[in-house]
Amino acid sequence: MMGMTMTQKILAAHAGLAQVTAGQLIEANLDLVLGNDITSPVAIKEMEKMKLDGVFDKDKIALVPDHFVPNKDIKSAEHCKCVREFARKNEITNYFEVGEMGIEHALLPEKGLTVPGDVIIGADSHTCTYGAVGAFSTGIGSTDMAAGMATGKAWFKVPAAIKFILTGKPAKWISGKDIILHIIGMIGVDGALYQSMEFVGDGIGYLSMDDRFTIANMAIEAGGKNGIFPVDAKTIVYLEEHTKRPYKIYTADEDAEYVAEYTIELDKLRPTVAFPHLPENTKTIDEVGEVKVDQVVIGSCTNGRMDDMRIAAKVLEGRHVAKGMRCIIIPATQAIYMQAMEEGLLKTFIQAGAVVSTPTCGPCLGGYMGILAEGERCISTTNRNFVGRMGHVNSEVYLASPAVAAASAVTGKISCPCELD
Repeated sequence: MMGMTMTQKILAAHAGLAQVTAGQLIEANLDLVLGNDITSPVAIKEMEKMKLDGVFDKDKIALVPDHFVPNKDIKSAEHCKCVREFARKNEITNYFEVGEMGIEHALLPEKGLTVPGDVIIGADSHTCTYGAVGAFSTGIGSTDMAAGMATGKAWFKVPAAIKFILTGKPAKWISGKDIILHIIGMIGVDGALYQSMEFVGDGIGYLSMDDRFTIANMAIEAGGKNGIFPVDAKTIVYLEEHTKRPYKIYTADEDAEYVAEYTIELDKLRPTVAFPHLPENTKTIDEVGEVKVDQVVIGSCTNGRMDDMRIAAKVLEGRHVAKGMRCIIIPATQAIYMQAMEEGLLKTFIQAGAVVSTPTCGPCLGGYMGILAEGERCISTTNRNFVGRMGHVNSEVYLASPAVAAASAVTGKISCPCELD
């Protein structure tokens, strides 16, 4: 028998098989099916078309309105109403209304709904976030979401895997965002196409859970089917704080096959920025040059967590956003918003001349709360910088860590926080 990777072991278990190999087609049982206010209405309409009545398990579906909430217009209000009525009719346990919601990929781990060994699908490409806790999670289309909600099963082609060995201790100001941008810059936006990105090595011990969520979140930006981390002491502490659900830890076999292996020396990384219009278009802070920006966004399912808020506040404390700059900060969930308020971070942001929004995906997808006009530039902690992603087709988005974004808000151009020390 061939050795299996973490991902292959999880999929084999959920397909009721002793062994799976890369490329094999399997049907797997699902632990969680996720949808948001943009993708769920499509899935709900598909279920109606298929004349499917009811869902496979009202406890194993999560519906999180987060892209356009609180509703920005009539269309988004109609979408949310559709999701709300479906949740009510099917008595969905994990439906999160405005006031208890957050950005889905920050909210579900916080609520303890994602645990090691799970198979999770979500009608949102950044569903791969939950690999940070040792789950197999991946984004799917709305039709697959409909089938998943109805049957509790999904078809998968078992992915081959790439091993990323993280070694050494990252320097000050280097975060999960710098690590994943470095990796995407190295292998390209299709460098891991339909493959599992499996992260290992002693460097993982230096990464917070928030760093790991950020790295797993952006696996899709390298074309990855999923990103996954081994479960260690930090993961277990996190799970003890957030969930009572039983879980199973899977580890890769010694003789598991990988199509490629890369070693990333974390102590050698520099703050990294992705230039327009692809996440692979990376430069280190030393190569950036003079790039003036009009707007800064700190938030999203990639970087709206507690670590991110604290880092941004550390940079902005006692300083002020440059004249003519807009700085928008979006805590990813109500709990993070509350914690940031209790720690005095919101006060720091507002005194620095930033605005703070309720949790929403908002500007990341050009939704609202920070749309760009023609010719404007934004440095953002979000995950995509495609043409027109945040507004006008002739605007530009630069991706960076919260530290670099906050420092850039102070100087008015893309800057390293080390320049402010």
